[in-house]
Amino acid sequence: MDLSIIIINYKTPRLVLDCLSTIFNTNWNINFEVFVIDNASNDNSEALVLGQFPAVKWIQMAYNSGFARANNEGIRGSSGRTVLLLNSDTLNINNAIENCFSELEKSSFVACGVQLLNEDGSPQISGNYIVKGGLNNLLPLPYMGSVIKWLGNTLNSKKPNIPNATSEVEVDWINGAFLMVKRDAIDKAGLLDEDFFLYAEEAEWCSRLKKQGKLCIYGQFNIIHLQGETANETFGSSGKGYYNLYDKKGLQIMLSSFVRIRKEFGAGWFCFQLGIYALAAPLLFILSFIDNLLHLQNPFRNFGTAWNFSLNMLTILRFSRRIFLNNPFFYKIL
Repeated sequence: MDLSIIIINYKTPRLVLDCLSTIFNTNWNINFEVFVIDNASNDNSEALVLGQFPAVKWIQMAYNSGFARANNEGIRGSSGRTVLLLNSDTLNINNAIENCFSELEKSSFVACGVQLLNEDGSPQISGNYIVKGGLNNLLPLPYMGSVIKWLGNTLNSKKPNIPNATSEVEVDWINGAFLMVKRDAIDKAGLLDEDFFLYAEEAEWCSRLKKQGKLCIYGQFNIIHLQGETANETFGSSGKGYYNLYDKKGLQIMLSSFVRIRKEFGAGWFCFQLGIYALAAPLLFILSFIDNLLHLQNPFRNFGTAWNFSLNMLTILRFSRRIFLNNPFFYKIL
């Protein structure tokens, strides 16, 4: 088997069907298999998917195991010499999957991604660079993040990502919506860390894969990624990206990010960033009050948002000792 494609489903069979249509309704020149790992959707997903695509290998999880554990189950059951982790909310354009596989196969890279596109064709961030101590984790913070970004631009610091790759570009870690990895690199680096439920697990995994060889984005190949569709439905949230820190999805993003910082960068950086986030909570009340007052708006209009962020931060603080000790634990909020 050349390639094993692993797709996670959680109550979104329509997205899975659309994704599979762009895979199976394409001419292939390699042998591939497709696994759908179902995270206990408890709906008619299996009947719908296998009814239309009987070649799919269905694996049923007994609980909502998230991204890392479900993908690991697929990796264990697969036989391809290369593995592709593929989000269910993606569409295979011009068989970018096979083209990417062919490039990776003949290269010295151990893992790769493609340039992800929004539905309107605009680029998404697909490849990223490691920032010392994971300091880019501070960028989503209200007010403070804007200051940090300004300082970075003023000091001409290296960008933490590639806004739009159009050719082969070496990176430090790859967006998990499309992450293709050679089997021998997985055997040496290990599977995804099962402490993660959702978010940041691919960054931590890539830090281990990178010790086995280089990673890249093949920007000449594109995949449509309906960013955040599955997660938004799961958490009852809205918006794209990782800048919403004010609801249940935002709490999971924050928690997973801190777990990643502890694992990848160590206890010192974890404590430093925890302190910055803790400081950001009272500052949000103060600065939003002043900001709205200066703009002749209700000075209390953002207090609801500040309160939600503070509640999320209190939850993070409750987890902080466990994260600091770095003992195995399933960091799942949902």
